[in-house]
Amino acid sequence: MNVISWRDADFAAQVERLLAPSSLFDSSIEEQTRAIIEAVQTRGDTALSELTERFNGAWLEPEQFAVSQAELVTASLQADQSLRAAITETTRNVEAFARRSRRKDWSMRNSHGALVGEKFDPIRRVGIYIPGGAAPLVSTALMTVPLARAAGCGEIVVCTPCDRQGQVNPALLFAARSAGATEIYRLGGAQAIAALALGTATIAKVSKIFGPGNAYVVAAKRLLFGRAAMDSLPGPSELLVLADETAHAELVAADLLAQAEHGSGHERVWLLTPSTKLLSAVQREVKRQLPSLSRRELIERALGRNGWLIQVKDMASGIDLANRLAPEHLEIMARQPGPLAARLETAGAIFLGQESPTVLGDYVAGPSHTLPAGGTGVSFSGLTVDQFQRRTSIVQYNKQSLRKALRAVEKFAELEGLDAHALSASKRLGGAKKRRAKK
Repeated sequence: MNVISWRDADFAAQVERLLAPSSLFDSSIEEQTRAIIEAVQTRGDTALSELTERFNGAWLEPEQFAVSQAELVTASLQADQSLRAAITETTRNVEAFARRSRRKDWSMRNSHGALVGEKFDPIRRVGIYIPGGAAPLVSTALMTVPLARAAGCGEIVVCTPCDRQGQVNPALLFAARSAGATEIYRLGGAQAIAALALGTATIAKVSKIFGPGNAYVVAAKRLLFGRAAMDSLPGPSELLVLADETAHAELVAADLLAQAEHGSGHERVWLLTPSTKLLSAVQREVKRQLPSLSRRELIERALGRNGWLIQVKDMASGIDLANRLAPEHLEIMARQPGPLAARLETAGAIFLGQESPTVLGDYVAGPSHTLPAGGTGVSFSGLTVDQFQRRTSIVQYNKQSLRKALRAVEKFAELEGLDAHALSASKRLGGAKKRRAKK
């Protein structure tokens, strides 16, 4: 891992390096993604078959894109009791959290006495991307699809990559179907996002796309924004641990290693601490724990690129840097985590105390683990159920309330030179008749 200290002469320059754009904004990735989108847009299903063979090693005819009912039945039969229990437990927590945060219709009277408010309707057809790649992210199915179901979305379309045999992990299939997916396609990468946003002869386009993915998936979501709505920019995993001298080095190291093991090589992890002793102890623990991990080579690659042990001057300096980094996950291992959390404004999710590792958020806690990454947490929040709802404002005036509003309406119309605007209101109160009578 890379080690820097606030005492280093080039510390400010090193911090700027940390704040450099992540892989989410790589121009070469964007260029390649643009070509993939253009291929899907111009050649539809044929391009999807070719791109699936190119990136996944499997040739699929269009009629093979969709996972069949027989495959779903087989996946269900293969699911053992422990998997069923884990899926039930997580789904229960995710849906309970979603139901509490679901937005509800409301109304009020404005200053004119008119009725105004909002109504919230589920988006009818949504697309959800579930990464595959080095590991089938079964948990992601449970952190996305149940929110769509809780919102009441009628058509929940899942895309996830297949392997070289054209198969999708049966546990992932079982989880997605159990959570409420109505269609599942064995398509991955930027081409899957393009298919969802643009539609093809086989796949009907969706209104909004959700879910995390690699840098190509995120680039596709940015480039296709407007052809469909997008949730946010959840990219390769990130973890920042903000710790004081009370933190346990073994636990800090374990959490950093866990978030570096996803396998893309673009994962980012940081430890911010004023404690020299803790920083050195974490460095030793990483070296001690790493050899026993099955994905050690992938972890070493990620840590070499974007693993940072940073000694800050004090916890206040750590908070300032954490807010600038806007990490996907932020753990606070400190004597009093609550007051520190109150000052952290850009993290995707915050985990308080020694007994709250990020893995709980990854798998079972309840809030979705689909979170903004790559510094986008400054502007975006994590996935919530209300993002599956359409907001529509409601306005209802009567003659009495319209009369109260007319003077202001006519003034704005005069200022903007839009006399038809004023007439559209005044006609309802006899304004047009009065003008004709005067003539």
